Amino acid sequence: MGELIRLTAEDSHALDAYRAPALGTRRGGVVVIQEVFGVNPHIRAVCDGYAAAGYEAIAPSLFDRARSGVVLNYDEAGIAEGRELAAAVGWDGPVKDVWAAANALDPAGRVGLVGYCWGGSWTWVAACRLKVGAAACYYGRHIVEFLDERPTCPVILHFGAEDHLIPLENVERIRAAFPDIPVHLYAGAGHGFNCTARAEYRPDAAAIAFQRTLDLFTKHLS
Repeated sequence: MGELIRLTAEDSHALDAYRAPALGTRRGGVVVIQEVFGVNPHIRAVCDGYAAAGYEAIAPSLFDRARSGVVLNYDEAGIAEGRELAAAVGWDGPVKDVWAAANALDPAGRVGLVGYCWGGSWTWVAACRLKVGAAACYYGRHIVEFLDERPTCPVILHFGAEDHLIPLENVERIRAAFPDIPVHLYAGAGHGFNCTARAEYRPDAAAIAFQRTLDLFTKHLS
């Protein structure tokens, strides 16, 4: 459905991105922010899903700041390599890349952000530092490290109640710090519950989280 495009960030860094055009009437734009496995078939399928819902979607390759063309497997080796790459690119550069994607969708940057795994944390940071329309963060393990920053747009958070990487006490710390932000906890779901390529995939939780995210974008991007 989609195509590979090139983006240029404000610091002149050039990066690849996957773009899926909206089907039917365009309802807005969504930046899809990758897991630690790169802009892989799953992330492209997520873009295609938002495109089918009427949103033009772009997934920037955030690892291009360290190495281009990264697509990793959902195994221990892939996790280890992905974490190394995420640490190498840090937080500031990827936020610039998210902004480049946002501007490609809307010159004013009024778009939705949605991110998964490490991308859930990148989404939080971007929502705090950029002027965008709305953001949905899925199981962002590092959000708890950025509670001194406040989102500039409406945000919702999705967590699995059985996530072995994110202690429930961290989820409660986020709730306490931001009582006005909806924090959705999905019973029986673990880390990566939205990803069809992982054993942790939970279709019921994924469907509910997707609809809640669409509702957020409908309300704030239309």
